[in-house]
Amino acid sequence: MTLPTATYRLQFRDGMDFDRAAGLAPYWAGLGISHLYASPLFTATGGSTHGYDITDPTEIDPALGGRAGLERLSAALKAEGLGLVLDIVPNHMAFAPETPWLRDVLRHGRESRYAGHFDMDIAADRLRLPWLPAPFHALAADGAFRVEDDADGPVLVTGGLRIPLAETPSLAAARNDPGAITALHEEQPWRAVYWRTEMDSLSHRRFFNVTGLIGVKVEDPAVFEDVHRLLFELTEAGIVDGIRVDHVDGLADPAGYLDKLRARVPDHPVWVEKILTGDERLPSWPVEGTTGYEITRVFDRVLAAPEGLDHITQAFRAATGRTAPFHDVLADAKRQVLTQDLSAELWALHRLFCAVLDGTPEGEELGPEATRQAIVEYITAFPRYRTYLTADAQPEEDLRLIADTIDGIRPPLPVGDALKALGAALTARGPAADALRVRMQQVTGAVAAKAQEDTAFYRETRLLSMNEVGGEPDDGALDTASFHALMTQRAEEMPHGMVLTSSHDTKRSEDARTMLIAATHAPAAFDAWMARCAAQAPEGLDPGTEWYLSQSRLALGPEAEAAAERLADHAVKALREAKEATYHTAPDAAVEDRATGFARALAETEEGLAALAEIAAQLSLVQVALKLTIPGIPDIYQGAEIITRTLTDPDNRRPVDFDLLRRALEAPDALPQGPARDKFALTRTLLRLRRDRPALFLEGSYAPAEAAPGQLSFTRQHEGLTLLVTVALRPGAAAEGAAEGETLWPRDAGQGPVRIALRTA
Repeated sequence: MTLPTATYRLQFRDGMDFDRAAGLAPYWAGLGISHLYASPLFTATGGSTHGYDITDPTEIDPALGGRAGLERLSAALKAEGLGLVLDIVPNHMAFAPETPWLRDVLRHGRESRYAGHFDMDIAADRLRLPWLPAPFHALAADGAFRVEDDADGPVLVTGGLRIPLAETPSLAAARNDPGAITALHEEQPWRAVYWRTEMDSLSHRRFFNVTGLIGVKVEDPAVFEDVHRLLFELTEAGIVDGIRVDHVDGLADPAGYLDKLRARVPDHPVWVEKILTGDERLPSWPVEGTTGYEITRVFDRVLAAPEGLDHITQAFRAATGRTAPFHDVLADAKRQVLTQDLSAELWALHRLFCAVLDGTPEGEELGPEATRQAIVEYITAFPRYRTYLTADAQPEEDLRLIADTIDGIRPPLPVGDALKALGAALTARGPAADALRVRMQQVTGAVAAKAQEDTAFYRETRLLSMNEVGGEPDDGALDTASFHALMTQRAEEMPHGMVLTSSHDTKRSEDARTMLIAATHAPAAFDAWMARCAAQAPEGLDPGTEWYLSQSRLALGPEAEAAAERLADHAVKALREAKEATYHTAPDAAVEDRATGFARALAETEEGLAALAEIAAQLSLVQVALKLTIPGIPDIYQGAEIITRTLTDPDNRRPVDFDLLRRALEAPDALPQGPARDKFALTRTLLRLRRDRPALFLEGSYAPAEAAPGQLSFTRQHEGLTLLVTVALRPGAAAEGAAEGETLWPRDAGQGPVRIALRTA
C-alpha cells in the first residue's frame, strides 16, 4: 500500500473541471503534495455545486469532463508523480427524477430491478414523492398536470417536474383528458404529495433532513456491487489510489461495509468521515483512520489562552443572558430537531419499536405516547453519534453505553417503563429488533449532527472557534501535557489518519478560527471590538445574534473581500439554522432584515482588526507547523496554503486564485510580505520535507520534548533522523530550541513562533 505524504482537497464543480485541474498538477507537485483529494466525481444532479447528490454511480459526471476527462487528469497527475484520493458517497443518492435507478422504480414499482437498491418502504404502500409545490388535488383541479413523453417513456409534468409514469389503464385517456389525471395518479406505484407533508410521513430514509437524498442499501451484496462497480474499475486501472468514505455512520452496518470494501481494495488506503466525540475511539475497522475532525478540535483548544477564554465566557453571559451549559443547549436542540425536522424519522422509529413490542406484555401495557416519548428521551440523552451493534456482534462498550444512557434519564414512570423496554428492544434478536436497531443507530447520528453542528452551534456563540465539527464549547483550553497524551495515543492508534484544519464542511476556515482564538490572547482588544460592534446594533436585534455576527465579522479579518454580501448571506443562514426566530421553511423577513442590516454595517468596521490579525498570523504559523508534523497525513484544503478566512458553506467554496498561487511557487514576492507569504513558505517547506522523508512521518515515533513555559515541543524520529518541533503558544514569544542539525524554520536565522530542526545521527 502506498500512503500519501500529504493530500490537497479540491472541490470540483463551480468552474473546476478535469481539464482545469490537470493544468494544476505541476503546482501541487511543486508545493510538495503527494495526492490530489477530489470531491465526488460521479454524475450528480444538474447544477450540483458539491457532488454529494449523485444520480448515477456508474458514470463519471459529463459536466466535469466524463471518463475521458478523468483519464486525462489521471495522466497529468501521474506525470508529476501524484496520486488521486476519491471521495465516495455510499450512503445516499439523489431522490430526484434525474436518478436512473429511481426512474426505473417509479415506472415499475416493486418489479423494478432497483426496487431493493434504495432504503424505502414500497411493500406496504406507494412510494411518497414530496415534490409538489401544492397538494395534488389542488394542482389537478387547476389543470396543472399533463402527460408528455421522455426518451425512456411517459412522464407526468407539472412546472419543471417530470415524473416517470407506469403504463397503466388510464394513461391513454390522461394524455387528452385532464380529468383522467387523478385516476392515472392512483394507478402509479408512487404518490406525488405536497412537499410540506414530509413532516408527517416519508417512505424513504433521508440523509439527515434532506428529503432530496435517499438512502442506499449497500449492505445488500448486489447493491454494493452495483454502487461500487465503477469505483473498482478505477482502482484496478490505477486511476484512483485512495478512498474517502462519506458519512460512514449513516450505513446500516459500517463495519460490514468496510470489511467488504477492504477486501476489494486491499492495497488502497481508506479513510472514513467519522466524528469522534469526547474520548471516543475509532472502532477497529480496516481503515487508515478518520478524515481528521478530532484534530481540528485539539488545535483550537491548545492554541487558546485559558484566561482569555474564561473572560470571553463571562462577557458572553453578561451580554446575552445565556448562562445554560452547552449540554442543556444541545439537549433542547436535539428535542426540537427530532420532533420537528426529523419527525418522519421519529414516527418510523416508533412504528418499528411498536412492532418489537407487539404481542408482549409491555406492548399491552405501554401507550403510544409513552413509547414515543421514550424514543425522544433516549436520543436526546445519547452522548455519541451512534452505536455499532449488529445481529451478529454486540460490542460490550456499546451495550454499556445504551444501558448508561437509559439509566441516566429520569422521566415520569410510564416513560421510564417504556425506556426499559426500548433498551431491551435495542439489544434483542430477531427481524423486528434488528430493523429497530439499524434505524435507531442511523437516526441518533442524524440527530446529533443536525442538533449540534447545525443548530446548537448557532445558539451557543460565546467563542465561535470552539463551535467546530466534533468540538464542544464547554471543552475549554487544552494544556500541553494533554496535547502530548493525545498525540502519543494517535501515533499508536491512528498514525495514518488524516489531519484536517479546513474543509468543505468546517464551520470556519482555519485562519478565520485563529482570528477568533487571537481574542483569547487579547481580551481587552476583544472587548473593545465587541463594544464597537454593539454601538451599531439596531433596536430589537437579539443579543445572541449581535454577539454571533460581531464575531463573524472578526473572523473575516481586516479588509475582507466582499464582506458585506458574505456577512449578510451568512447572517440569514445562521439565523435559520438556529431555528429560534426564523426558519428555512418559514422565514421571518423582519428578523432577517435587522440581522442583514447589522451585518452590512459591520462589514465596514475595521478598527481593531489589524492588531488581532497580527496575533492570528502567529497562531496560523503554529497551527501549520503542528498540522504538518504530528502523527497523521495532513490535508490542505484548496487555497488554505495562504491566509484564507471563510465562513460556513457556501462561503468556504469561494473561487481560489490558483494563478496567484502558481506565481508564488515560482517567485515568493508574488505574495505581499507578511502572513500569507510566511504561511505559504512554511507550508511548502514542510510538505517538501514530508515528500522527501516519508518514513520519518509515516513510520516515525512521536515523543514530547522539554520546552520552556508557554511553549510546546516534540520530536519525530526514524532510523537516525530526528525532527525537533517547537512552537510558542503565546503570541509575541519566540520559539526556543536547541540549534542542532539543520534549521528548517525560521528562515535566514530569524526568530518567530515556530522553530523546526532536522538532525541526522
